[in-house]
Amino acid sequence: VQLQACGGGLVQPGGSLRLSCAASGFTLDYYAIGWFRQAPGKEREWVSCISSSDGSTYYADSVKGRFTISRDDARNTAYLQMDSLKPEDTGVYYCSYYKYWGQGTLVTVSS
Repeated sequence: VQLQACGGGLVQPGGSLRLSCAASGFTLDYYAIGWFRQAPGKEREWVSCISSSDGSTYYADSVKGRFTISRDDARNTAYLQMDSLKPEDTGVYYCSYYKYWGQGTLVTVSS
């Protein structure tokens, strides 16, 4: 039973990345799925979430208009499309579902 987050990497400012969060041992179709991030030396902060009931999406003000959360229940995977990345988006990104957390994937935005 685990969540596996991947897709992080090094990208230049203005670039894009797509993070994936795949579940094994359970399905992602009952609770909301969330993405969080933790920048070096800072607290973990909420980034976005998507409802399981109607697919409603929510974003932190800092990423609104640049990030897009989605889910593919057939693949049992959630995604976070990150566009127009900024250096302040740097951090370890975690997906969360119910009481489960992924291991985190590092995103570095730097020139």
